[in-house]
This record gives sequence, structure tokens and C-alpha cells, in this order.
Amino acid sequence: LWSADLTNAYLRHADLTNVDLYYADLTNAELRYADLTNANLGYADLTYAGLYWADLTNADLNYADLTSAQIYGANLTNADLYFADLTNADLRYTDLTNADLYYANLTNANLQYADLTNADLRWADLTNADLRYADFTGATVTSATFTGTTWYQTVWTDGVAYYTNQA
Repeated sequence: LWSADLTNAYLRHADLTNVDLYYADLTNAELRYADLTNANLGYADLTYAGLYWADLTNADLNYADLTSAQIYGANLTNADLYFADLTNADLRYTDLTNADLYYANLTNANLQYADLTNADLRWADLTNADLRYADFTGATVTSATFTGTTWYQTVWTDGVAYYTNQA
């Protein structure tokens, strides 16, 4: 399915384990509860996609466009989101344990209650991101997790907006 056009596709509860959707267009696709474990979604366009409660464990989302995607409650454990665009994405209650968010764009992303245990956020853009109640266990400046991150009106776990790294 490399470079497939799946715009507006209805794939709710679909078993897409190990699927290769590299460069696929999944704009506005309905993937609620879909199993995308080990899926290759590198460079995929998932703009406005509905990924509520989807399983993206070990998924490759390098350079994927997840602008305004609804990723609420999804499992992104060990997911590779290197250079992914998550602008305006809803990531509330999402499990991002051990996720690679290196250089990810999280501008205006809602990460309330997200689990970012041991996630790598180096050089990520956190401008206007909402990180209230997020779990950053293992994530500290000294462990390099937040090295080079961009903060501007970033709402930290304490509910206060900051212009500088608070990790």
C-alpha cells in the first residue's frame, strides 16, 4: 500500500498490523481503535485523521504529518515520531512511553494526561503545547530529554505557561 490514497477511508477497528503505508495519504481517515502495531507510516499524511484509542505500538511515523489529528487515548509506545508534525494534535491520555519525538513539531498540541515516560523530546517545538498533568518520568534536562526544545507559552505540568524549559 506504499503511497496509497486512503483519503477519508473508514478503517475503524481495522487490523493493520505490520502494514506498509509509507507516503500514504490518510487525510481525514477514520482509524479509531485500529491496530497499527509495527506499521510503517513514514511520510504519511494523517492530517485530521481520527486515531482515537488506536494501537500504534512500535509504529514508524518519521516525518508523518499528523496536523490536527485526533490521537486521544492512543498507544504510541516505542513509536518513532522523528520530525513528525503534530501541530494542533489532540494527544490527551496518549501513551508515548519511550517514544522518539526528536525534532517533532508539537505546536499547540494538547498533551494533557499523556504518558511521556522516557520519551525523547530533544529539539521538539513545544510552542503553546499543553502539558498539564503529563507524566515525564525519566525526562529531565540532565538526561538530554529536553535538550534544545522550544518553549513559548508552553503550559507545563503545573498549569503555568512558560517561555523557558521547566523540565
